Amino acid sequence: MVSIMSKSFLLVFSFVMLALVFGLTSAAEPKAQDPYLWLEDIDGEKALSWVRTANQETDKSLTNNPLYKSIYADVLSALDNKDKLPEVNIIGDMVYTLKKDVDHPRGLYQRTTIADFKAGKARWQPVLDIDEMSKNDDVKWVFHGMDCLKPQYQRCLVYLSPGGGDAHEMREFDAKALTFVDKGFALPAAKMQVSWMDPDHLFVATDFGGGSKTESGYARKIKIWARGTPLSKAKHVFEVPEKSVSVTATRYTSANQAIDLFVDVPSFWTRSYHQMVDGEIVDLALPETAIISDVVAGKYVVSLKDDWAFNGTQYKQGSVLLIPPKALTTSVVAVPVDGVVLLIESSESAIVEDVSVAKNSIIVTVLEDVKSKIYRYTNGAKGWQSNLIDLPESGQISIASISHASGEFFARYEGFITPPTLYAVGESLTPKLILQQSATFDSRGLKVEQFFVKSLDGTRVPYFVVMNRETKLDGKNPTHIFAYGGFRASLTPAYSGSYEDLNGAYGKAWLERGGVYVIANIRGGAEYGPAWHAAALLDKRHKAFEDFEAVAEDLFRRKITSAKHLGIEGRSNGGLLVGATMVRRPELYGAIVCGVPLLDMKRYNKLLAGASWMAEYGNPDTDDWSFIKQYSPYQNLKDGQEYPPILFFTSTRDDRVHPGHARKMAAKMKAAGHQVEYYENVEGGHKGSATSEQTAKRVALSFMHLWTHLQ
Repeated sequence: MVSIMSKSFLLVFSFVMLALVFGLTSAAEPKAQDPYLWLEDIDGEKALSWVRTANQETDKSLTNNPLYKSIYADVLSALDNKDKLPEVNIIGDMVYTLKKDVDHPRGLYQRTTIADFKAGKARWQPVLDIDEMSKNDDVKWVFHGMDCLKPQYQRCLVYLSPGGGDAHEMREFDAKALTFVDKGFALPAAKMQVSWMDPDHLFVATDFGGGSKTESGYARKIKIWARGTPLSKAKHVFEVPEKSVSVTATRYTSANQAIDLFVDVPSFWTRSYHQMVDGEIVDLALPETAIISDVVAGKYVVSLKDDWAFNGTQYKQGSVLLIPPKALTTSVVAVPVDGVVLLIESSESAIVEDVSVAKNSIIVTVLEDVKSKIYRYTNGAKGWQSNLIDLPESGQISIASISHASGEFFARYEGFITPPTLYAVGESLTPKLILQQSATFDSRGLKVEQFFVKSLDGTRVPYFVVMNRETKLDGKNPTHIFAYGGFRASLTPAYSGSYEDLNGAYGKAWLERGGVYVIANIRGGAEYGPAWHAAALLDKRHKAFEDFEAVAEDLFRRKITSAKHLGIEGRSNGGLLVGATMVRRPELYGAIVCGVPLLDMKRYNKLLAGASWMAEYGNPDTDDWSFIKQYSPYQNLKDGQEYPPILFFTSTRDDRVHPGHARKMAAKMKAAGHQVEYYENVEGGHKGSATSEQTAKRVALSFMHLWTHLQ
């Protein structure tokens, strides 16, 4: 669900759930209860006719304007900047990247050697031309990545999505011959989870037919598929209940042993881990909120999201542990004192954001008051020791890619007004600057400040403000707040402020034109660890809205802006955020941008992947509705109430958050006479766009909407 999975995502999401569901309506709920239920029929002609009309009205309202054309050109220029820092992926001794430009709007997947890339002499070799494949197959493919089998990295699995949704097709690829493998492994489009066991076997979780999916629409069965055999003959090895969210399987190889791990995901925030031991699947004795991220030196790397008493020791929430598998697979725990290693503990202001394994070392990203630092842990005579990597401060640092063979990694640094920069970090731990892209907007005269405000319950909430040093504090500055507030996704300083990789497009469209930009680090995210997220879960969801509203009011107190000049934006869960605070406090805002949103919280669990998020929001079919109904935007629109002008955007091919949410809310508000713009792209999945041109239109529409109403 998290729209951050580049952080986009995170981001996190990091979290990408897998399986294709197009369930539309509940037979138990009469259509008469909702006059706009027909808009949930994704490809229904009546619904699509409404979409086409709404798109035409928006084009007429926003695009026939010199300002729109100027913003669109600026955004497209930033997106297609020739020296844009590439998103790199180390596979073996090669660096791979997907290049998008005018000639390749869908992308050219290409590679060069690590040595040439580091030396600034990259000789890019084409690997896959996604535009050519789209033309030949008559399918609008969106590249979803390539997974290659270690340690040879020759046999790979390529994922291609028709239209950009979460569902994708899988094909086996030979990275040496640069061709798809004739009669190799291949699967039709689905929200699948596939991983290598060995050169001739895969773990496969996909849509196997009747009974193979959870109620959330994700795969619930794991099978081992042998090369040269039909999928129907794959060996069933593990399954989870239909009420679980999904299932995954991974083989880890460490300390000369193979560890096969199976994961039942009962809810979005819980895991049940199981390991294959001597041919039998054994439960691991871990708390349900713990996360295994990898294996190093034969031990599981475990992140704790709650306090845990284990083997006579109390471990704190936010800690990272190294645990021998035997300590978790035996009924009687008898592990030496040094068998379980406490690698790092989080503190009140410094929390562990991410943990990655590089050969026999561990790379830990830490957030200190929402600013990043990276530590490398290595095991020596004195045990595991840490070293701080000397990278720039006061910005966002992320691990771009890791060489599992050498332990070297690429780190990406960027700030609100600092273009993305790529560093290589090797054994010496001294970062070497590899690439820094040129600026795509004029940041001269801009400043970045971090403020803190007390929310309604006294919680101290941080937020960043980017504005010109000469900005007059007269309450009249057009100001744009972006926030998310959910699913443990942290919003950290990113170039020009966007949490997706827009390469400074916000700077061109907003900051360069005199706007003030704000990122609000409200509860529900992970800026201060698991507790910051848990503080806005379920019946505490309103805390995220209160935090957001406190930031808005603090901007007024500081006379940075006022309600008339304040615009807000959120996407996905952030779309729910801005929709909810709109119906709660409409007087605070002058304009709203609501992207790929959840809005009908009475039915969200019946639409596409919605059931998988009930651990975040609650189940509206139970007593949980008593607190969900207090904020559900669709149900809380009031007759006679004035609301700020709003722009909704979504995608027909979003198979994560149903486009019906945005469609129905827009239709309901239009019918009540409110000022509504609506844009639905025909492809793009949950990101809302698949090409630079589509992204440029979406961003230009958003900022045209804001500039129109906030001056």
